[in-house]
Amino acid sequence: MWRSRLLAVVDVPGLRPSTDRIRETLFNWLGQDLRGLRCLDLFAGTGVLGFEAASRHADSVTLLEKDKKAYASLLANFALLQSSPVLGSVDILHKDSLEFLKLQADQSSNLLFIDPPFQEKALFEQSVKQAGRICDDSAGGGIYVEFPASRSREEVQALLPEWYCGKYLEAGQVKACLFRSRRG
Repeated sequence: MWRSRLLAVVDVPGLRPSTDRIRETLFNWLGQDLRGLRCLDLFAGTGVLGFEAASRHADSVTLLEKDKKAYASLLANFALLQSSPVLGSVDILHKDSLEFLKLQADQSSNLLFIDPPFQEKALFEQSVKQAGRICDDSAGGGIYVEFPASRSREEVQALLPEWYCGKYLEAGQVKACLFRSRRG
């Protein structure tokens, strides 16, 4: 529905939209229909991952962005996309993603997108650990993370001991994993 739409990208330090190749691979992993999933797009930036999930019929998508310019751009991008409404709800919040995560109940979301600015290593690690607590992927979904190619997959895997990297991709300076729960 919203696929192939071009989104505005604002000039914000650390903002690095997921490339078309990475996004296409991720949504091939997840499938075309995300009905029943509650999604969080943390550090949303342009909102490309959250908006894609909404276009694939996710029940709810919450996009979080702390930067004022990026948040304003998210709202503008969403307004443009509204010419073709989606079935589920889309909420765009001007909030700190890590603080938001800490307030969420255990297993309250099904699919999380984590892609903070690469230079913020501690923010990445804390967010990934919190995601392991709040994600319930029993209906599908999982925890999707993008991280710099300089980090090893094993280092990121160690942050989620009860999860495993079910899908993995390297593209240029970016690595990505889609984590699935070991709980079955």
